[in-house]
Amino acid sequence: MKVVVGLGNPGRQYAATRHNIGFMVIDRLARELNVAVNKKMCNSLVGQGLIDREKIMLAMPQTFMNLSGQAVGALLNWYKLNPSDLVVVYDDLDLPTGILRIRPSGGSGGHKGMLSIMGVLGTENFTRVRVGIGRPEVVDMETADYVLSRLDPKEIEEALKTAAGAVACIVRDGLEKAMNLYNRR
Repeated sequence: MKVVVGLGNPGRQYAATRHNIGFMVIDRLARELNVAVNKKMCNSLVGQGLIDREKIMLAMPQTFMNLSGQAVGALLNWYKLNPSDLVVVYDDLDLPTGILRIRPSGGSGGHKGMLSIMGVLGTENFTRVRVGIGRPEVVDMETADYVLSRLDPKEIEEALKTAAGAVACIVRDGLEKAMNLYNRR
């Protein structure tokens, strides 16, 4: 079983913001797999499905971004899974909008949701799918204001489709193949 977690903030006011790219990818993947992500469990909204024959749990933590580790740790503990069974999808300021980077491990890059997960799990060794949201064009714009600003759905539709495909590839074909296919884009 793989646990695929999209990072974001709960609530309508955050629904279409840059910081909620992870939730948007989970929504996209859930639609493609015909999975309802609506069961409340371990401080998350979850839904189970299959990619080929591999069981997956799609999850959207409801703890707010900076406490994502609480939900992720609880899910892994509940299912008795290891960090190697985890795929985290989240926004990245340091990548141009829509560009993906898949990695088997690494630092947080200053992302507080990732810091929380690494702190709770005690490791940085888990798969991550970073989805670029770019940097603000306005030089003096605060980072928090930028990541919580709204996106034009057309601006990221292709990125959501690609990120959902990358997650499916990770589960179906393995991390190395997914990195070879999707990190080139």
